[in-house]
Amino acid sequence: MIFAYIGITVLWIFLFCYIIVASIDFGAGFFTLHAKLTKQDKKINHLIARYLNPVWEVTNVFFVFFFVGMVGFFPDSAMYFGTVLLLPASIALILLSIRGGFYAFENYGPDTKLPWLALYGLAGLFIPAALATTLTISEGGYITGSSNHLDLNWFELLLSPYSWSVVFLAIISVLYISSGFLTYYASKANDKPAYDLLRYWFLFWGPPMIAISLFVFLSLRLQNETHFYTAVFDYWWMFALSFLCFAGTMLLTLMKKWHGFAFVLVILQMAFAFFGYGVSKLPYILYPYIRIDEHVVNSGMAIALIIAFILGLLLLIPSLILLLRLFVFDKKYVEGKK
Repeated sequence: MIFAYIGITVLWIFLFCYIIVASIDFGAGFFTLHAKLTKQDKKINHLIARYLNPVWEVTNVFFVFFFVGMVGFFPDSAMYFGTVLLLPASIALILLSIRGGFYAFENYGPDTKLPWLALYGLAGLFIPAALATTLTISEGGYITGSSNHLDLNWFELLLSPYSWSVVFLAIISVLYISSGFLTYYASKANDKPAYDLLRYWFLFWGPPMIAISLFVFLSLRLQNETHFYTAVFDYWWMFALSFLCFAGTMLLTLMKKWHGFAFVLVILQMAFAFFGYGVSKLPYILYPYIRIDEHVVNSGMAIALIIAFILGLLLLIPSLILLLRLFVFDKKYVEGKK
């Protein structure tokens, strides 16, 4: 049983890394589109391009590791999630292909066409919305039928306040995380026009994110009462720390100080909330069908997977840090001098 908990912890770390890195990427795409439509593209698009060019290719590696690991550790998850999430997953895959196509046209084409930019920017919001459906369905109440014939109750899903609150939380979190990082990046580049605009966006998206997070909690009580009470009474301190990190990063941003530390607080804020949600959900992965203590792979395979995925983390995270140090945070590169 201990292997199941170690395995899900490693997978949750991979998913969290993907959420942070992908959110910066997805949000940057939307801000590029917004700036183009509002005639502010000359202020920020050069800054966003400097970040995206060396990083976008490695974003999805974390998600691939998570997906493969979930199926490897918990084989039954492939049957349940693979069946009911066929449509949302297909939509997300198409949108990811559109974003990949945009990068190809951006890098090798003579200029950027507005229709492609619109697809690229909007896809960055629709992808997390589609993927967030997984978390919604995992709370139970949407799957009908037996193990031989599973079906998703789309009518119930589309009318559920919890479902829509999770979708909006995913979208707003993307804009919040991305604007927070880009604010720090603009301050490091000493790019005042970009900094002023991105700082405004970061401060703008902060309060809606807290408001929609609260609504997710309230609607969770209607969807899965057991999970709600476990989160509130057993792991309240993790969500309290998350809010304190949010208050700290907002204060530092208002004071225009220590933007690097402010973004560290953003990461900690999301980490406390994300891991608080995850640990309060255990032992269920998909309520009430999949439990990590009953549906985990045999111990020999579990040990092999744990070793492989820990080695993957030890390879990916230092590689990403090295990439950021060599390119993204290189002083001359940040300032556009190389």
